[in-house]
Amino acid sequence: MLWFVMAVLSALFAGLTAVLVKCGIKKTDSDIATALRTIVVLLFSWIMVFVVGSADTITQIDGKSLIFLILSGIATGASWICYSKALSVGDVNKVVPVDKSSTILSVLLAIVLFAETNNLPLKLIATALLAIGVFLMIEKKNTDNKETKRIWLPYAVGSAVFAALTSILAKVGISGVESNLGTAIRTGVVLVMACGIVFAKGKQSQLKSIDHKELLFIGLSGLATGASWLCYYYAIQNGIVSVVVPIDKMSILVSVAFSYIFFHEKLSKKAFLGLLLMVCGTLAMAIWLSLIHISEPTRPRLI
Repeated sequence: MLWFVMAVLSALFAGLTAVLVKCGIKKTDSDIATALRTIVVLLFSWIMVFVVGSADTITQIDGKSLIFLILSGIATGASWICYSKALSVGDVNKVVPVDKSSTILSVLLAIVLFAETNNLPLKLIATALLAIGVFLMIEKKNTDNKETKRIWLPYAVGSAVFAALTSILAKVGISGVESNLGTAIRTGVVLVMACGIVFAKGKQSQLKSIDHKELLFIGLSGLATGASWLCYYYAIQNGIVSVVVPIDKMSILVSVAFSYIFFHEKLSKKAFLGLLLMVCGTLAMAIWLSLIHISEPTRPRLI
């Protein structure tokens, strides 16, 4: 059950990440913030690689695993860039629920690609609750105009789609690869991608004028992200994708709580109902399926 604990910790750190990123991009360009945050995550990841002593196994990674790790890194980079941009122009309580809708696509893909069909009716019902909850939270404010929605919503949707692809690609890519090493390799791909975008857009000159306070928050968000990743990819390597992913998405509770405390972003009754549906769907899927998996130790685990 260590993978279950790791999934919960992943959710906690991911929830903190959203709030820290928001604090770090009030004045700082989102692309630059993404690149700087990735540097911190990369350093954190490689430190963990050397701590667990898995650096020597890098030469043992086969071609298939390496390709999927690179692809998952590209998907992660795209998700991060979209996510930071969405947070820079939208409220945390708007962006995070859309980003967490990646759960829906991840679960469906896991069912199709990894044959995780145990107790399928429950999974589909829980997924439906998640979808309804996301919809209610998106529509939480009647004061939003169409122009504002057009700015943040496409980026939030893009973040969700790429995040779902990341989960599936990483599941394949870390088969037989130590989870910390896999995370470090993927982070390297994200850094190349993030820095490439900064230089392609000619934003590198803005590095000199970054607010020191925001730089601190960006660094802390990188540490939180690194911790979340290490926990998350250990969990999906050793657990069930369709259980781990929903647990990880419970980070929305942390994000909503801290956004209320620090940004005074209140939930309407409709949005609160949506949040409850998301929580119920997530808990039903994660806890029930985990108990079923534990009670059937002789059944081969489908991945």
